[in-house]
This record gives sequence, structure tokens and C-alpha cells, in this order.
Amino acid sequence: MIDLKNLESSIIVIYNEHYLDVFRFLVCFSGNQNDAEDLTQEVFIRVLKSLPNFKTDTNIKTWIFSIAKHVAIDHYRKKKFTAIFKDGFFTRLESKDKKPDEELETTELEHFIHEAISRLKPNHRAVVILRGINEFSVKETAAILQCSESKVKVDYHRALRDLKRKLNVEAGEVFSNAK
Repeated sequence: MIDLKNLESSIIVIYNEHYLDVFRFLVCFSGNQNDAEDLTQEVFIRVLKSLPNFKTDTNIKTWIFSIAKHVAIDHYRKKKFTAIFKDGFFTRLESKDKKPDEELETTELEHFIHEAISRLKPNHRAVVILRGINEFSVKETAAILQCSESKVKVDYHRALRDLKRKLNVEAGEVFSNAK
């Protein structure tokens, strides 16, 4: 529960609890860690400004991600998003037993998948990031995207179908060029 009387300590607690999740969402959406850092700061500035108006019957995480979604879309509109995901996108545990060629293959596969995700329509990209990567429930995703649960399900299904098609086309191009 947010202690609106002590706003400073509330924002610190909120920031510490939600920063990493918001940052990961924005990295996925923007495709750029530097932009994601800036956008994450913008999210928490908006959270700070809006915190006194926060309805305590609302889930704080859902509310913050709704703000993050709007910040990401605003950024997308300003920049006319055309990003390429960079290596190191996911924080993962490195295995000391992995061979360099296996590590390269994993990195290339991640890059390949994130490249395809970056070319999805913004609403499809958002639902894939929230449901598929951040593992939000359908209900949480609907609240964040401010739409119905059935729309989340339909968009997620369509996004995955489109993503699969993009990956199959790109895989075909990669393998035909390798011959």
C-alpha cells in the first residue's frame, strides 16, 4: 500500500520494486538500452507526478506498466521506430561449460528473434513483450494495454502467427543465402 503522506519514501519503494521490470519492458519495446534507460526515467517521473492521484484500488504494477506503455508509444511516434536489438538483450546466466560456437549460436538466435519482434506492429509487439517475455497474465496485460482480455488473446495469437511467419521467411532467406 502506498503511503501518500510520505511520498518520497513511497516513490523510492515503488522505484526499487518495479524499476527492473519496467526497464526490461522498455528495452524490449525500444530495442535500445540507452533509450530504455531514458524512457524508464520518464516513466518514474510520470509516476511521481501522478502518484497523489493514484487510486489505491488499482494494482500499482499494472498502473506503472500502463504508464510505461504510453511512454513507449510516445517514443515510438516521435522516433518512427526502426531499431535493431543489440546483443546482451536478455540478462542470462552464462554457462562456463558453453563452447564459443554454442554461445555465438545462442546470441545469433536471440538477435534473429528480437529482430523479428521489432518489426511487429506496436500493439502486437507490446502484447508479445508483456505476455511472452515478461509473462504477465491476460488480465494484467489487458489492464496495462487498456483493452479487453479477449483483445489481448486475439492480438497475442495474431502476433505469434505473424512472428512465426516472419521467422520462417527470414530463416528461409538466411539458409538460401548460405548455399
